[in-house]
Amino acid sequence: MAEKATLTVGDKSYELPIVTGTENEKAIDISSLRASSGLITLDPGYKNTGSTSSAITFLDGEKGILRYRGYSIEDLAEKSSFLEVAYLLIYGNLPEKNDFETFKSEITHHTLIHEDIKSILDGFPSNSHPMGVLSSLVSSLTAFYPESLDPNRSAIGVDLSIKRLIAKLPTMAAWAFKNEIGHPVNYPDNRLDYCSNFLKMMFAVPSEDYEVDPVIANALDKLLILHADHEQNCSTSTVRIVGSSHASLYASIAAGISALWGPLHGGANQAVIEMLEGIKRDGGDVNKYMAKAKDKNDPFRLMGFGHRVYKNFDPRAKIIKKAADDVLDKLGIDDPVLEIAKGLEEIALRDEYFVERKLYPNVDFYSGIIYRALGIPTSMFTVMFALGRLPGWIAQWKEMRENKEPIGRPRQVYTGNQKVDFVPIDKR
Repeated sequence: MAEKATLTVGDKSYELPIVTGTENEKAIDISSLRASSGLITLDPGYKNTGSTSSAITFLDGEKGILRYRGYSIEDLAEKSSFLEVAYLLIYGNLPEKNDFETFKSEITHHTLIHEDIKSILDGFPSNSHPMGVLSSLVSSLTAFYPESLDPNRSAIGVDLSIKRLIAKLPTMAAWAFKNEIGHPVNYPDNRLDYCSNFLKMMFAVPSEDYEVDPVIANALDKLLILHADHEQNCSTSTVRIVGSSHASLYASIAAGISALWGPLHGGANQAVIEMLEGIKRDGGDVNKYMAKAKDKNDPFRLMGFGHRVYKNFDPRAKIIKKAADDVLDKLGIDDPVLEIAKGLEEIALRDEYFVERKLYPNVDFYSGIIYRALGIPTSMFTVMFALGRLPGWIAQWKEMRENKEPIGRPRQVYTGNQKVDFVPIDKR
């Protein structure tokens, strides 16, 4: 017999079905509550509200588990590539070899962007934030591919939009970086793999030969895998709710980029570097700042440690720590800020206060270190996040459309004035 919950309001009771997920997660289905009772639920921030059922990502913050389509993040980071993970998220299964080669070939075919988009880029001041530039350029794709405005077109047409976007976002991201530093843009080199191509567009300059370091390319590939999806977070929910209005893929992803831009969401790794730079300006005493972090009365907050979802450990952090170590060893960088980061990490991993509270370094801590080591400015950190999160956004948009989910329309509890009589302006 199906489980049910009973809601009693006054002398009336309402039975609500309990839905059970494949990992035994339980949810009370309130979709019929308003129709049957006139009541709604109030949940600011949707912290306890499931907006959808999804088969894409499973996350258990208590146990430190993250899986894409059932595959553990540890296995995917060790044995897979970012494009293979993108295929898995979007199409629901790991590709056969021939299918994967076709997928990669089609993406390579679409890495170039229309030259008129360069004119749009040139219209931005050089001090424009790269996230604003990126969101605008993605949104502009609706003008260059007007057929994409109809999300109800053929599956083949939607698939073309998906591959175009995966192919072109690295080009746009690299161009946003070049715009910020006032350098001429680089065009894609399709002889290279996805991450190497992106790195070359980012860092190559006309007067020098640029060779992509495989250690760095591999570290970036892992970073993108770790960020590829993370269940119903702020930007993912934004993509789904915008897409629920039957907005195009490009418009929905542009909205997701804007949501990610907020410092409470995508800016965590930037906050890590800003914290480290602040410690450096104050003399670089890591012991002093770890003591401040323990002091409840001190306003200092240790950024990049612990996680609002993972109550045990962030499984992504263990993976990216090795990549960070590899990059730092390979580059041999002598950077006081990175030395401060190492000092904080060492204390947090052995200090009883942090160990008891499970305040381990998280993925934002290590990704910020890698980006800093690569010479990527902090303003670009969230762009890098967006590049990794793109397959998850696409998968969520695609799932929402295929499931024919209704338009998102939250309710509210009104707390304003009751009816007020209007008084003409000459009589007030």
